[in-house]
Parts: sequence; C-alpha cells; structure tokens
Amino acid sequence: MITQGIRANLGQFTLLVITNAFVGGMVGLERTVLPLVAEREFGIASKSAILTFLISFGIVKALTNVSAGYLADRLGRRRLLIGGWLLGLPVPFLIIFARSWDWVIAANILLGMNQGLCWSMTVVMKLDLAGPRQRGLALGLNECSGYSAVALAALGSAYLAGAYGLRPAPFYLGIGLAVAGLIVSWGFIRETHGHVHAEGREPSGGGSRAPSFGEVFSRTSWGDRSLFSCSQAGLINNFNDSMAWGLLPLFFAAAGLDLGRIGVLTATYPAVWGVSQLATGALSDRWGRKWMIVGGMWLQAGAIWMIVWAPRFGTWLAGAVVLGLGTGLVYPTLIAAVSDVARPAWRATSVGVYRLWRDLGFAIGAIIVGTVADRAGVSLAIILVGVLTAMSGIIVALLMTERPPTVHPGQTTPHA
Repeated sequence: MITQGIRANLGQFTLLVITNAFVGGMVGLERTVLPLVAEREFGIASKSAILTFLISFGIVKALTNVSAGYLADRLGRRRLLIGGWLLGLPVPFLIIFARSWDWVIAANILLGMNQGLCWSMTVVMKLDLAGPRQRGLALGLNECSGYSAVALAALGSAYLAGAYGLRPAPFYLGIGLAVAGLIVSWGFIRETHGHVHAEGREPSGGGSRAPSFGEVFSRTSWGDRSLFSCSQAGLINNFNDSMAWGLLPLFFAAAGLDLGRIGVLTATYPAVWGVSQLATGALSDRWGRKWMIVGGMWLQAGAIWMIVWAPRFGTWLAGAVVLGLGTGLVYPTLIAAVSDVARPAWRATSVGVYRLWRDLGFAIGAIIVGTVADRAGVSLAIILVGVLTAMSGIIVALLMTERPPTVHPGQTTPHA
C-alpha cells in the first residue's frame, strides 16, 4: 500500500535531499568564479557580454523546467532525473578546457538542462512523497539542501581559485558532484509516480484526468490570479538572483575586494537563503503563503538597495544576510502556493510552467541588468532591480488569494 508523508517515506526522501545538494553544488561552483573568469582570463569588459552565460543558462533551464513537468506526468520522474545527470557530466570539463567564452556558454546550456531536469524532479518527487499536509516542509528541506550546497560550493570554489587560480581547480569539484549525483539517482532512487496516482484517486484529489498542456499553461501563467502572482514573483526573484550571481562579484571586485572576501559575500546570500528555508517552508504550512511571499520580496528589495547605497564590507555582508532571508521566505513558499492550487493530475505540469517563468528571470534579468550596467553604470542597474522586486511584492499583495492545500478526508488543513 502506498502511503504519503515524509516519515513514511523517510529513506527515499533523504536520498532526494542528498541528491539535490549535488544539484545545487553544480551551480554554486559558478557563483563566485565564472564572472571573474570572463573578465580576467577572456578579457571581456562588457557586462552584457559577460552575462551571456546566464542568458543561455536561464532560457534553457526555463524551457527544460516546463518540458520536465509535462513529461514527468507522463513518463515518470526517475528517468528524467537520471537524464539530467548525464547532461551535467560534461559541464565542468567544458569550463576547464574552454578556449573561448563560447565554450562556457555551451557548458551553461548543458548546466541549464541539468538543473531543469534534476532540480525539477527532486521537487516533484518530494511533493509526491510528502502529500498535501507537508508540502511547505518538503520544499523547505529541498531548497535548504540545494542552496546550502550552492553556498558551500561558492565558498569552496573561491578558496580554490584564490589558492590555485581561477581554472581548473574549482571545477574539479563539479566532476565529483556530477558523478555522485548520477550514482545515487541511478542506483538508489525509486520512481514516485505511484504516490501521485494514489493521491489523484482520493475524492478530494481532483480525479485522474489531466488537462491539456495549453490549459495548464494558460491557467498557471495568467488565467488564475493567484498562480499569475506566483509566476511573476518567481520571475522577479530570479531576475534579482541573476544580478547577484552575474554582477555583484564584479561590483565587489571593482571596489577592491580580494577573492576570499568576495567568496564570503557570494556564499553568505545562498547560505542564509538555504538554511532559512528549514523554517520558512514549514511555517508557510501553518501561517499561509501570501504574506510570507510579500514580506520576502520587500526584504529582498531593501537588501539590494542597502548593498548599493552603503559601500562597505560590513554593510554588504548585512545586505547579503537580509537578501538571503528574503529569498528564503519566498522560494519554497511560491512552489507550495502553486501546489496548493494545482490538482494532483496536473501538479507537475503546473509547477513546471511556474518554473519556466521563474527561471526566465535569469535570462531577462541578465539582458536588462547587463544593458543598464553598460549604459548607465552598475549601481543604477542594482537600484533598478530593487525597484522591480518591491513592485512584484505589491502585485502579490493585491492579487493572491490565500488557499489551503488540498487535503484528503480525515486530514486536517494546516491553515484552518
């Protein structure tokens, strides 16, 4: 008999948490080092040109997310997880042996596929296992694992770059992470499709008929006010993350910081983001999603302005902490809010559509931030990101309706 709940599926749930740490580590390797590789090893001066790696990553990851969500409902989750790791294996090698920036862009196309498949599947599989009562907790654990690993990889790569150079040493970590992720996924993780089928057969599960992709896409993108507010907030969240990933290391380097201190700053933000989600995901199950999302967006905006208006290491560190806390309030809560609205038969597809819009924020953010930085200066680009983030929080406050997660007979609703 299939049973939902984290405790009832603790072994598989733990393996998925570990796997997502490997996924996060793969992207964390780039957060400190890659913008500096562009500037110092390839001699790229234009911020727009440097951020092309984020444009390729964001577009591919977004498209992979929505494809993964759709295919997961039809082909199963485990196959896509394994496929994502096979695509991730060449990434560190391409960066290590890159002879031009085009190689790095190609590596980030593969990295976008890796992240889109692997992170999507760890999210969806945890939702399958946890059931409706513990979605926020499950997503908090997932995102904590992933972004704590982002922070550790960012810090570790900065240390290796400072000690041994920008290449190849930091990217040896990526080889180990990709191999470990593939071994765990292929050898130990089981398919979770049966759990979502069981949930769909319950009277409150909404039935087993899946709407067409077009129906789910329109409903998640604009047809449902709450889902629209989640999709735009996710896009703006990753819009500002593209600034933090691609522009802040250059901003700090231009201020005279060495690689060690830049590494501390770039690692602090995802570290606080990751750890805070242990609490925020579970609290959203109790307190509701809407005002945690609104508050998180406004905290992010304040942190971004703090970084640009008070140019001192101590203030930058405080800004990184606040930015991480704001993102921690938003990140798992948005996916949980989408999952509250979506029915089991089309939940993975809806989450995939949400993640499409969210990760397009990387590409859109890189294009806009890079263009503004080149034409008007880095500081103005950072200020603009803060303004858009604050406006996104206002949209959520005006449009989102708090909805309790779908529960089965005999279960209690956390928000009641």
